[in-house]
Amino acid sequence: MRDGMNYRILLDSAKSCILASSVPRRQQFLIRCVGGSIDHRHRDMQALRSLEVDSQTVIRAITPALDPTRHKGQAGNIAVIGGCREYTGAPYFAAISALKIGADLSHVFCTKDAAPVIKSYSPELIVHPVLEESYNVGEEHKSSIASKVLAEVDKWLERFDCLVVGPGLGRDPFLLDCVSEIMRHARRSNIPIVIDGDGLFLVTNNLELVSGYALAVLTPNVNEYKRLVQKVLSSEVNDIDAPQQLLSLAKQIGGVTILSKGNSDLISDGDTVKSVSVYGSPRRCGGQGDILSGSVAVFLSWARQHILAADSNSNLSCKNPIVLGCIAGSAILRKAASLAFSNKKRSTVTGDIIECLGRSLEDISPAC
Repeated sequence: MRDGMNYRILLDSAKSCILASSVPRRQQFLIRCVGGSIDHRHRDMQALRSLEVDSQTVIRAITPALDPTRHKGQAGNIAVIGGCREYTGAPYFAAISALKIGADLSHVFCTKDAAPVIKSYSPELIVHPVLEESYNVGEEHKSSIASKVLAEVDKWLERFDCLVVGPGLGRDPFLLDCVSEIMRHARRSNIPIVIDGDGLFLVTNNLELVSGYALAVLTPNVNEYKRLVQKVLSSEVNDIDAPQQLLSLAKQIGGVTILSKGNSDLISDGDTVKSVSVYGSPRRCGGQGDILSGSVAVFLSWARQHILAADSNSNLSCKNPIVLGCIAGSAILRKAASLAFSNKKRSTVTGDIIECLGRSLEDISPAC
């Protein structure tokens, strides 16, 4: 009996010793795990900092001086392809942002239902009610109406410095087919195209629309980027090596430029990766992506003018005007969002940010 008790006491003691000795090992394991993740995050931050570009220098370099000898249209003629009966705010935000940045003219090509609403937002925009949705088109008339839509847009195409495709576009099959043809015509005319919103849905399912087109810009948010990575690379998003994955994605699509939106905006044309981490705003109101697409369109147009004028004498390290336009558009939106939030805090909405675009640019590149 006593021997049995002694045995149990010895056994319990042994178990206690084993448990006691295992605690430090578990703690060490946890410390190693946490330390490893901290190391990863530290390395990620260092990597992003190494890719960070001096966005203010880019903005100053590519923003044209106000010159009384220039005529209307030389500072940018932008067109937004989007706007249907459900979505009228997004195309307005993109188009008016282009004007607030400094474009001379801004057009919206939308459905007939959306046109009166968008016109009522601002007399500054030139609104073309030419697009059609399936519910308004009989099966037997689709071909002839599609031809008319394309002919109406074609009359204007050569005037535009950049198209923005997607804000408020919707996903109506007939409408998307018409927009696909518009994109093909713009591509044949070498017109830059910034693709956002439902335009990304269209492109993700029809990569041939942009594949190999160096004047195309994709501006996906987190979810849109995830779908693009799954479609093109057949993998999941790799946050640990995000720059390399973005580089591979842009290269795989044939050298398009991708502006991946996030805490830090990452930009790649398949040859290089840049990061814009200027602090913006904790307020994530909808519509900021529309501001970005309109802003990128203008800066992209200005960057192309700057590179052509400066030729090889430009002191900018990056010579791709598409990338430069993305850098400037990203930075100016973040600065405007920061200014708007400092004034309005939680009540900040998209219109407040748009109203801060002019001041943001003026702070960096004064008009006089």
